Amino acid sequence: MNRLAQQQVVGVGLRSPHITQIIEQQPDIGWLEVHSENYFMASSTARQQLRHIAEHYPISCHGIGLSLGSADPLDRQHLVQLKHLVDEINPIAVSDHLSWSSVDGQFFNDLLPLPYTEAALQHFCRKVEQVQEFLGRQMLIENPSSYLSFAHSEIPEWEFLHQVQQRTGCGLLLDLNNIYVSAFNHGFDCDQYIAALDATAVQEIHLAGFTVKQFEDGEIWIDTHSKPVSEPVWQLYRRWVRQHGLTPTLIEWDLDIPELSILLAEADKAQTIIMQEAQHGQILIP
Repeated sequence: MNRLAQQQVVGVGLRSPHITQIIEQQPDIGWLEVHSENYFMASSTARQQLRHIAEHYPISCHGIGLSLGSADPLDRQHLVQLKHLVDEINPIAVSDHLSWSSVDGQFFNDLLPLPYTEAALQHFCRKVEQVQEFLGRQMLIENPSSYLSFAHSEIPEWEFLHQVQQRTGCGLLLDLNNIYVSAFNHGFDCDQYIAALDATAVQEIHLAGFTVKQFEDGEIWIDTHSKPVSEPVWQLYRRWVRQHGLTPTLIEWDLDIPELSILLAEADKAQTIIMQEAQHGQILIP
């Protein structure tokens, strides 16, 4: 049974339209997550604002630029900037994705899927170990959303992710919306995916919304982070809380960003699920 103060559990992604409001009003939010790369410049206004916000809220640093699955070597300048940010802010977590986004130093504006092979697994694990050694701390790896797969993949994604965690000692960031979206796109079972992971390694949960795209030959679900959390993803979250207790949980919203009150309302839904499960005796809220 997990024991964690309720107000520390649910947070929201810190996005630029809300920064001034959060600084001025200091709303009741358990914690905030930032995209690390937006705060790399130590002298920038954004970094100064983050320093101020970090005095009042726990911060999680979520990266999108390490390109851990790429054949390119790790970007030394990127690592140095990330370490300076982490050393200054002292975040509760540092995370990136099970993906790649660069070739020969050229970056794409997307998080691309890996071929799930033993060679790719060994390569990805080496990259994770290098980052953890450089930062001097554990990092979290997030499961991706994807819309295609490689024909020569030989390992299910959930087993690949599990092996990354086991071999490197990293933690996991479990994005339940990504699982739900990818399960539809690729035809696997959400619960099978989740059950294959070591629940004790999951240190953060992401919840977000997705978009359905219609085409002549069918539809595909896109992880746009532009809508409220869907009811099936809330149900996945409820099952997670019931089975595994409290895990720091984030509401993500990256496109068509609404008023902060909308994000806080989504966070309240997560809090309600936590309280309901607590009332059923599944978890303990102090």
